[in-house]
Amino acid sequence: MLSYQHIYHAGNLADVQKHALLAWMLAYLTRKDKPLSYIETHAGRGVYELQAPEALKTGEAAAGISRVLENHGLAADHPLSRAIDACRERFGETSYPGSPLVAAALLREMDSLHFAELHPQEYAALRQALRPWHAKVHLQDGFELALSLAPPTPRRGLMLIDPSYEVKSDYARIPGIIGKLHRKWNVGVIALWYPILTDGAHQKMLSALETQALPGALRHEVRFPPVRAGHRMVGSGMFVVNAPFGAEEEAARISALFERLNQG
Repeated sequence: MLSYQHIYHAGNLADVQKHALLAWMLAYLTRKDKPLSYIETHAGRGVYELQAPEALKTGEAAAGISRVLENHGLAADHPLSRAIDACRERFGETSYPGSPLVAAALLREMDSLHFAELHPQEYAALRQALRPWHAKVHLQDGFELALSLAPPTPRRGLMLIDPSYEVKSDYARIPGIIGKLHRKWNVGVIALWYPILTDGAHQKMLSALETQALPGALRHEVRFPPVRAGHRMVGSGMFVVNAPFGAEEEAARISALFERLNQG
């Protein structure tokens, strides 16, 4: 969907949930001195300026990561905190890392990084943002890239599937794609992000995923008030196949953070 630009939503509460769990999983995987592959299907531009007019227009970052950081909601040594610090050291104090920069900040030279992005301007910005790292950036449909790379080399690794869902058929397509990916890459950690909307559009997709009996499946959801009147997103979810050991405990810590935010 070439009209979608994440700058309007960067750093919102959905990003906080998604990036906190992603960062923790990547940090866990890098504890072992073995190379891994990281693949991302819908990468965006990689880094976002939270003082940009687009971000200020929606106020989603102010209600999201800015509020979390102001209230010390993330420990200083949390992997997402470390990724944010690395991003701000390189790109400025009001920048925020998208998932490509979260991964780049936490992974190592021995690791392989692949990113897909179809929007020409976002693709160009992503290539520029990732220049300091040895990353492969593909102007390609993310689902096609994922299926073509699986199983990647090295086989150990994680894939993030993070579409905008503005293409409504994605909800129906994704369970079949994840099933194929798992059959081709049975050791891979496959992490799917999805929005929780007032119309419950995600529910059939999750039901279809759960009927596949995928191993090590973790479903984690958080809820939050709509950021403005009429906004349809009221929560955020992650469905992870082959979730790393300890991911459930980290998900519980993220849930506790959101409970504190909702009470405050």
